[in-house]
Amino acid sequence: MKHTDLVLTPTHLRFMGRKFPCSIGKGGITSVKREGDGATPRGCHRVVGMLYRPDRIEKPAAWARAIRPGDLWSDDPDHAKYNTLVRAPYGHSHEKLRRSDPLYDLVILTDWNWPQATPGHGSAIFIHRWRKPGHPTEGCVAFRPDHLRWIAARISTQTKLFVR
Repeated sequence: MKHTDLVLTPTHLRFMGRKFPCSIGKGGITSVKREGDGATPRGCHRVVGMLYRPDRIEKPAAWARAIRPGDLWSDDPDHAKYNTLVRAPYGHSHEKLRRSDPLYDLVILTDWNWPQATPGHGSAIFIHRWRKPGHPTEGCVAFRPDHLRWIAARISTQTKLFVR
């Protein structure tokens, strides 16, 4: 583990010598992740991408990719595109990335169950903005908006997320 890695505990995240309050999945931390369990998977996860809403925020890092109208994330374990970015129209279960609320204005992607997804083992574990302090996620890791931007400006695709 390096100081440039993200280290998650049930109460906070350590990164670059700082501690950040965060929210995790409503199902807690698990070693046996399943689709819909609301848990954050234990383990070491690589950061593999960053998405942002260019109509709402400035580009957070040179390697970040804009979220376009029609960008979706497939969470249908019975479809070949499960746990990948897809485009509308998409007739299978999915999550809109371009939301009306600010939750996904900045999204850091991890390699949980990706790129070769195992059906039923849970779709994306994102790092994103929290709804409010202490409000659980569906399995993702969430932060205060200013903390998320600070982290996003300093991570790279070499960064790992350690969930203990």
